[in-house]
This record gives sequence, structure tokens and C-alpha cells, in this order.
Amino acid sequence: MNSRVAVMQALRSIKDPESEKDIVSLNFIADVKIEEANVTVQFRPDTMNSSLLDQFTAEIKRAVLEVEGVQKVDVVIEQPDHNEAVEAEQEFGGVQDLNHVKKVIAVMSGKGGVGKSLVSGLLAVTLRRKGYRVGILDADITGPSIPKMFFDGRPEISYTSRAILPPVSSSGIKVMSINLLLKNEEDAVIWRGPLVGRAIKQFWTDTLWADLDYFIVDLPPGTSDAPLTVMQSLPMSGILLVTSPQGLAGMVVRKAANMATQVGVPLLGIVENMSFFKAPDTGSEYEIFGPSHAQETADALDIPVLARLPIDSNIAVLCDQGKVEECHLSEFDAVTAWIERATPDCQLPKMPA
Repeated sequence: MNSRVAVMQALRSIKDPESEKDIVSLNFIADVKIEEANVTVQFRPDTMNSSLLDQFTAEIKRAVLEVEGVQKVDVVIEQPDHNEAVEAEQEFGGVQDLNHVKKVIAVMSGKGGVGKSLVSGLLAVTLRRKGYRVGILDADITGPSIPKMFFDGRPEISYTSRAILPPVSSSGIKVMSINLLLKNEEDAVIWRGPLVGRAIKQFWTDTLWADLDYFIVDLPPGTSDAPLTVMQSLPMSGILLVTSPQGLAGMVVRKAANMATQVGVPLLGIVENMSFFKAPDTGSEYEIFGPSHAQETADALDIPVLARLPIDSNIAVLCDQGKVEECHLSEFDAVTAWIERATPDCQLPKMPA
């Protein structure tokens, strides 16, 4: 067997973490020299990022040492030619060219404490169960809670020279949040509006989401900079509104809906959270927060009520343990089915007049 062919085949098993192409196809291998049982790989990547170089070097040595007859592997790193590096970068086009997202759905309320993060998480989980490729962005910069729901402990963030690599949950959902980047997850993020907006944009542009069928954005409460940034900067498919039974919540939700309408983003429907409590011993339902005003709000906005979610302590416990993916809420099946039918592929929103 041709030893060089075997070595090159082994090198093809090593992928660039951004493009997901192998390092041979990307022309990162300048030459391979073989002297008896010793192999020297001349490696010329398009970046000199030290952490990536260490990773590539270790993978090259591991892969080539698995070739029959090879006893020693040396990796010689060559500085890329400046003109070639520029051409490669132009051809690569940046991380955004690697992100292919079909549908972007924002979960919004306008009011805090109604369960936007829970609805965002359940939507991501149920879509993933149906086989879709899903990512979720925690756009609540000052009050992030998505990572706590999806991970038991704090996952490590990885980086390449061009992008952030989002952690992946146990079921395969890609997750990004400011809390994953803070030194201490309990540190307060005390930023003014422009900084919050810039961070949200960077989570979209600088994160390698790759191929996604659904991209869920958990918005913070209110109608200020953060929601506006999402609506005007991301290619939106629609907004899912979340409310609670009180009439006051419905009034604030209508403010958020009016904002979305002014920006030109379609409203998909309403989910009412904490609608009732079902006694486990008798099955009786109790409207702890009073009678529902969800249908009244939906009629005013001419959109459907997609679900009324119960108060369920089991779901709260699972979310606290980072196990939201173990939640099964039958009421949410109708939400997912509607989202599948009603959302077009993402498109740039219309700017307000």
C-alpha cells in the first residue's frame, strides 16, 4: 500500500471546526514527507490562532500514528502566504456564510415573569423531538435563564478564529447565552441599551449555528432596544406571544404585539402560561390567577390561542435541574403543530416608517 496515500487518507478525517471540511480539501497540508517509519506533515492553516493550532497538531499526530507502520509524527507549521490567506478569507466569506437557518421565531411578552423562557425551551425541545435541527438564543442579556434549563452545570464554550461554537444540549439543541460567557454566572450585566443590542447582533453574526431548521430567540420583557434589535437585525419568521391569565398581563402583551406589527413581523399566536392548577388527587382544575383573558387578547390581535399551560411543579423541578428536555407537556403539541404550518422561511423584516 502506498504510505503517502494512507497518510493523506488519515488526514482527511480531521475537520476544520468552522467549515466542517477536512484539512486536505482545504489545502492546509503543504506537504507530507516519509522516511521509513517517520512522517513529517507540513501544515499550513489559514489561521495562526494558538488554541486551534494546538488542537490541529494533536489531531494530526493522533490520526497519522494510527497508520500502519508509522512510529513517529512531526508537524511543521508554516505561516500562510498573505495573499493566499486573503483569498481564502474572501472565498470563506465569514461565519455568516456557514449559517443556514430556515425559520427564526422570537418568543415575546412585553411583561416579565409570565414564562417566556419556559415557552422558548419547550418549543425548542418539542421541535427537536420531531427531528428538526434547533438552536436557541437567550436574548435576555440582563436576566438569562436558558442555560440553567438545558445544562446540569455550566458547559464550556469553544472558539475558533472566526466564531463562537455554541454548546450542544443532550438532545442536540445548540444554545447560546451571555451567562455562558461570564466568568461567574451570577455576575450582573450592567449595560446600557446600545451594548445590549450589539451583544445580541454578535450572538447572531459571530456564532457558528451552521444548519438549523428552527432558531428560537427568548426575548427579554419590554419594548425597548433588545426586542427591537432582534426584530430589525434578524431575518424573522414570526413572533410567539406569551401571557398569563391576568387582564394586566394581556394589556402589556398587546403593547408588545403592536410593536411587532409596527416593525412588520407577523404574530403567530398566543400561549397562556400558568392558566390553571390541576389537583393530582382529584383532577379538579383551579384558576389560581383568576379567569383567563387569553382569548380576549387573541381576539383583539386577530391571532389564535395556541395553548393554555398548567402550573406544574414537576416542570419547575426539571428546569431547575437542567433537564427541560425531559419535560413532556401534551398541551404544547398543538403549539408545535401550528408553528410547523404557520411559519414561512425567515425573511428580512420591514423597517418602520
